[in-house]
Amino acid sequence: MTITAASAQLPVIIIGAGMAGLACANYLHRAGRPVLLLEAADAVGGRVRTDVTPEGFRLDRGFQVLLTRYPEVERLLDYGALDLKAFRSGAVIRLPDGKQTTLQNPLQQPTAAFSALTSRIGTLPDKLRILSLVQHMRGYNSAQLISRNSTNAQTTLEFLRHYGWSEQIIDNFFRPFFGGVFLDRSLSTAANFFEFVFQQFVIGEAVVPALGMQQIPEQLAARLPAGTVRLNSPVAAVEGLSVRLTSGETLAAAAVVVAVDGEAAARLLPAATDAALVSTPKPLAWRRTTCTYFAAPAPSGKPDKLLRLNASPTGLAHNVAFPSDVAPAYAPAGQRLVSVSTHGEHGLSEAGLTAELRRELTAWFGPEAAGWPHLRTYELPFALPEYPAGQPARQALRLGAHLYRCGDYAAYPSLNAALASGREVADMILRA
Repeated sequence: MTITAASAQLPVIIIGAGMAGLACANYLHRAGRPVLLLEAADAVGGRVRTDVTPEGFRLDRGFQVLLTRYPEVERLLDYGALDLKAFRSGAVIRLPDGKQTTLQNPLQQPTAAFSALTSRIGTLPDKLRILSLVQHMRGYNSAQLISRNSTNAQTTLEFLRHYGWSEQIIDNFFRPFFGGVFLDRSLSTAANFFEFVFQQFVIGEAVVPALGMQQIPEQLAARLPAGTVRLNSPVAAVEGLSVRLTSGETLAAAAVVVAVDGEAAARLLPAATDAALVSTPKPLAWRRTTCTYFAAPAPSGKPDKLLRLNASPTGLAHNVAFPSDVAPAYAPAGQRLVSVSTHGEHGLSEAGLTAELRRELTAWFGPEAAGWPHLRTYELPFALPEYPAGQPARQALRLGAHLYRCGDYAAYPSLNAALASGREVADMILRA
């Protein structure tokens, strides 16, 4: 068996060209270290991918947004080149009785947003508590908030109740809004992550690149030298300072970084992990979601660019978005892209789910929704790693003398965590 190297100086081999792996590669390349990225798929991005249909719709693999004040995102991305398009702050909420109400800037301007709506969404004290938390969050930076889990092990639901919010506002606002962010309407996600995300919505915007979310990983990949990224190159095993591909080829490395998602990492890491440094990773639990896309005629008037949230505990359409209202290139001329998210297990076939969603959408948007053509359905069983109360904000990233891992599953479920873990691993390698 021949062992080959990508250059005269052995490269750091990074397995996985998702966001964590691309971040790690960028920081190493900036420091002058040779890098080789091995990606099993046909494009970079991992879970951040965009498909383009023959008709010209751009379908992100699951409804995703970028929060502009993520510290790691601000550190690494060129916002101007991405041509970011912002959703309006707020949401249209469909209440359990079928009536709808609109909240504009509920976190950025809570007094104005809730002034006329306290009887529907929550009580007057609820409104004042939103304002209180907004002011409180401004006194912390993001690192301080995300590090609170080990010392303040509360679920989001426990935090909200302890803070004094009524069940009315928890059910009508927090469950549909933050339950959609966490893919967890039970709000069992750790409270420190809620505080972190709450702050991000207060100080920043939710955006998408003009040409889809995959523009983000492609921007990072384009900064690397030609030949750095090898696509369609699945890895079979990590064997010390070499990596064996499923093709049988074996590559020598100065160090190895496992930057695949948590499920794939669990298959690669146990045999390679140094037990003296870190215990064998425990099985991961995941949040799942299903994203169903429909086409609709373009709206005749000016779109409001607001997310639609469902407060009903029995609905399948948990949130509805119109990405092309925000970024017109998501749909061909004269068309509108409709994204419908269903979180958790639904137990339906694709055809059954599509039929049920059409029924719900007809109640929301009128009889024309019954005829919206179905474009595609994405089942995402490993959409986000669970982040329970008490879990450390970051788990061990160095697993052996020359073996590392990075990814949001080793921290908390967000793009910010993926990028941060990649940067931290690059720093460790450069210091070694």
